[in-house]
Amino acid sequence: MTAVDVVVMAAGKGTRMKSRLPKVLHRLAGRALLQHVVACVARLQARRVVVVTGNGAEQVEAAVAGWPNDGLPVPVFVRQEPQLGTGHAVQQAVPVLPDDGTTLVLNGDVPLIEAATLQKVLDACGGKRLVLLSVDMDDPSGYGRILRSGEAVSAIVEHKDATEEQRQIREVYTGFMAVPNALLKRWLARLDNNNAQKEYYLTDIVKMAVGEGAEVVAVKTADKVQVDGVNSPAQLADLERAFQLRQARALMEEGVRLADPARFDVRGELVCGQDVEIDVNCVFEGRVSLGDNVRIGANCVIANAQIAAGAVIHPFSHIDGEKLGVRIGEGALIGPFARLRPGADLGAEVHIGNFVEVKNATLARGAKANHLAYLGDATVGERVNYGAGAITANYDGANKHRTVIEDDVHIGSNSVLVAPVTIARGGTVGASSTITKDTPAGALSVARGKQVSIPNWERPKKKAK
Repeated sequence: MTAVDVVVMAAGKGTRMKSRLPKVLHRLAGRALLQHVVACVARLQARRVVVVTGNGAEQVEAAVAGWPNDGLPVPVFVRQEPQLGTGHAVQQAVPVLPDDGTTLVLNGDVPLIEAATLQKVLDACGGKRLVLLSVDMDDPSGYGRILRSGEAVSAIVEHKDATEEQRQIREVYTGFMAVPNALLKRWLARLDNNNAQKEYYLTDIVKMAVGEGAEVVAVKTADKVQVDGVNSPAQLADLERAFQLRQARALMEEGVRLADPARFDVRGELVCGQDVEIDVNCVFEGRVSLGDNVRIGANCVIANAQIAAGAVIHPFSHIDGEKLGVRIGEGALIGPFARLRPGADLGAEVHIGNFVEVKNATLARGAKANHLAYLGDATVGERVNYGAGAITANYDGANKHRTVIEDDVHIGSNSVLVAPVTIARGGTVGASSTITKDTPAGALSVARGKQVSIPNWERPKKKAK
């Protein structure tokens, strides 16, 4: 195999998106369209990756530079200004392409192409022939038609330049091609813009190749989703659903039970054990792992979390580990309407109930916070019962401080634990207490105003108008 140089065309404006954001940076499954393409290229062991930018070039280049490279060569950016067609775009890459090797041309707005498909194109090229990726479409309007002489490809004709007879052809060019670098450079130098759009078409190199007697091959894919591009919000939404349904089916083939595959979204990586059940309208972002027998209730959003076997996430819970991650132990019960933030680390059989928020806190086995509470920057021991309305006051206006609650502590409802503070093993905090000092083991600690009752009290009355 010859060395592979990849050229990704990402210069288009995307007028039909009606957005200030460059088209290739619109997101599908949580990642930019162009990021999907770059991630695919990373699996091809390319020698060089050239990204052709134009509209929003600085924004696109900054985005690409910030993505994980996954072993990909550092991308080379070239700019197409003004945008004068696909051939003109690839011409901008010529100065950075070596004379040897094969160029693989991709489109930055076609996000779901797969490495295996591109490898078939490269294999067919073999470093010596021009290879096109084609697909049959029920409605090929707007696409360049593949013209054949027998099995050989004789030309590609753009839709606007095609005759009525040619427009009946269903096999179309997808925008992906592989071609030896030396031949590509020679043919690009001969392009002209003698067409209806007054643009330099990359597809014109096909007739040049045919004219020189070079081999031109079309590799056809039966998977239209792989080569579908995005030109409008409607097309983006259609492709999102197609992609999500593909992920749903793959998970179900592995034994995951989805209540409704059409109401399910993975915007990252989801790894599931056996007998996992996921209800409707759940969204998974970043990297999420679900152990055996995990159950996820309806309308949950879960990002960057490890959920151990037997845990139950009740409906409407929001779990987002961001960079620190969230860990949930075996048999834990979360929600409904719970919020777990970065650094939440919950042991086995922990209960986090409705409207409880946990951030940067560790809860040991069997600890419970069942109602309307906040635990931030805290270390909570085993079997702690944390009452409704209790909070850790962890921020003094400048710095965060930690609260330590040792094993078998009971925190009464509506208490405030002002960090830094330690509630020692077996202690009890009376309801509505504000605790500012460490408490001894086994003690009842109460810190609140004395109750006073005034008999025969009359409430203020409204003044007559």
